[in-house]
Amino acid sequence: LHGLGDTGHGWSTVCATDLRLSHVKYICPHAPSRPVTLNLGMQMPAWFDVFGLTPDAEEDEDGINESVKIVHSMIDEEIRNGIPAERIIIAGFSMGGALALYAGLTYDKPLAGIVGLSSFLVQRDKIPGIFFTVAFAHKNEIIQNTHDFQNHTANKNAHILMGHGDADFVVPRTFGEMTAQFIQTFDPNIHIKIYPGMAHSSCPEVSLLYILKKFIFYWLIHFCF
Repeated sequence: LHGLGDTGHGWSTVCATDLRLSHVKYICPHAPSRPVTLNLGMQMPAWFDVFGLTPDAEEDEDGINESVKIVHSMIDEEIRNGIPAERIIIAGFSMGGALALYAGLTYDKPLAGIVGLSSFLVQRDKIPGIFFTVAFAHKNEIIQNTHDFQNHTANKNAHILMGHGDADFVVPRTFGEMTAQFIQTFDPNIHIKIYPGMAHSSCPEVSLLYILKKFIFYWLIHFCF
């Protein structure tokens, strides 16, 4: 899942070259075009609207849920085509990573894994089955899911991989670290890797793509054959 203002075309090229693996099918969808408030209402590909870049900024709940349904429908289609859910990994970069994390955690069947690169978690107060007090964004919040759209806990203990550069000033490293700390409170199977000197980048040569390929290869070897 690509980031804000991007399309699936760039990632499809990367998947066909740098991430190419035997027996692996990649799907690189395009986000719909919509006005983005943070960018002065400019129309661009976006999985949801963005109102601010702070941890407690307002979130576009309707846009997020709309995109989650798109992702869930795509997974459902692959399952109908004969690929079990436990052999499907959902991954994304930046905004796409935020969507991948949330869509993965709310899917109703156990997935092989979830990957978020240079990303963060949206709608953290609506993660299924979570009810406790957690420190996030420098304040204590009571986290409880109240939406029946996301009442599935099949991926509450999913294998999750996050990668972040410590020179990322678009989605700061602290966003990734806070996300990982939050998810660790209910899912021990999350791992985050911080890369020194790396900015907000999805270029094929960066280490983020290496860890994505390594993660996919790990699942192929251990669980798919």
